[in-house]
Formats: sequence, C-alpha cells, structure tokens
Amino acid sequence: MKKLYEKNELTFAIVWIVVYCVLQSLANPWGKVIGIEYTASAVFCILQSIVLFAFIRKNNLMKKYGLCKSSVPAWRFLFYLPLIILASGNLWNGVAVNYTPMNTVCRIVCMLCVGFLEEVIFRGLLFTAIAKDNVKSAIIISSLTFGIGHIINLFNGSGMDLISNLCQIVFAIAVGFLLVTIFYRGGSLIPCVLVHSAINTLSTFANDANLTTEMHLIHLGILIVITIVYTLILTRMLPNRQLTMLQGENTDGIKER
Repeated sequence: MKKLYEKNELTFAIVWIVVYCVLQSLANPWGKVIGIEYTASAVFCILQSIVLFAFIRKNNLMKKYGLCKSSVPAWRFLFYLPLIILASGNLWNGVAVNYTPMNTVCRIVCMLCVGFLEEVIFRGLLFTAIAKDNVKSAIIISSLTFGIGHIINLFNGSGMDLISNLCQIVFAIAVGFLLVTIFYRGGSLIPCVLVHSAINTLSTFANDANLTTEMHLIHLGILIVITIVYTLILTRMLPNRQLTMLQGENTDGIKER
C-alpha cells in the first residue's frame, strides 16, 4: 500500500474508492444472507477505517489529510451552526424506530464509519491528490464523484428507488462542495467527518412514513439552499488555504515524488 501511495497518490485514492464501492455493493446482499441487515456493511467499514487510519497515522499524514484541529477560529465558520442544521435535517419530520435493536446498532456503527471513510477518501485522498496540480478541478471532481457515487444505492440491494436516489445524489453533490470548502479553507477534515457521520446516523431514526414526494422535495430543497448559501458565505469569509502540503512539500512521513 505504501509503495502504491509513493508511486501515485491519485491512483492510490482511486483504488480506495473502487474497493470501498465494491465492498459496499456486496455488503447488503451478504447482510440479508446473514439475517441481520448492515452487519456486513458495518464489518467492512470498520476494517477499512482501521486500515486507512493506521496507514495515515503511521506515515505522519494526519495534518496533510486534515485529521487535526483547524487553525481557523470557529467564528469564521459561523461556529458551524449551519452544519448542525443540516445534520438535524433527517429528524425534521419526527423520530421513528425503523429497525430492530440489532439492525439499529449495526446501522449506526456503519454510518459512523461511512462518515469517516468517505470524507478521508473523497475530501482527503482524492481532493488532495488532484489539488497539487489544480485546486478548482480538485473541488469539482471530488464533489461530483462523491455525489454521483451514491448511485451505487440503486444496485447494492438497499431498496432505494430512482427518484429517492436522484435526490440523494443532488444533495450529496451540494454537500460535497460545502465540505471540500471547509477542508480546503480550514485545513481540518474533522468538522466534515462529524457532520457527515451525523447526517448518516440520524437517518436511522428518520420518520418518513407519511412524507409525500412533494414534501420530500421541499425538504430536500431547503437543505440544498442552506448548503449552497453556507458554501458561498465561507468562500467570502475564509482565506485560501496555504497549499504547502498539497503541492508536495511534505516534510514528514512519506516523501513526495
């Protein structure tokens, strides 16, 4: 794994994305075979999270990939209040118990790990690898790839219908632009991991039973507007991040080539 990283960071990021998508595609069918949904997903996500975090920490790449405190004060991010609003979006229609206790536990564990994995893979590895050459391209590609990647939910046995999946993709793209802005401008991926994990985890308790398609679209529209407005505010309030680490002048751990 280290040799692949040293040879080409972009290839390293793509390999992680492919492995993640393949394992998650297999996870739901396997979970149904086991008899407890999200068991396989939880196991795969835990193992991937451990391996990826261990690699980053062992090679002193924590700062490069934002697994550190932001140097920008919280007030510059409006104290992250818009993120709290976004994270609570799944509960706006009320709270419901949608799964058995065991399924709930497995889903929560899975969603927490997914938040970490997807942020490190898409906002950390992929964005950083491309940003060394072109930051704008990195922002666009990492955000679109993250959003469009959710199309996997149509084929992994999750039971999601086309309309819901398209809505999820649109929202994910908007969130992708917001979170990559937070990482790029603030230098920390931790707020991104926390809000991503919160959005995913709270979806476990979403009360969507009486939510019509029209209500769902209105709900989604409000969240997207909040996301876009917050992104625009941050681009004006925050300075451009110094790209020393992104441009290959890494003085710790693995030497850039």
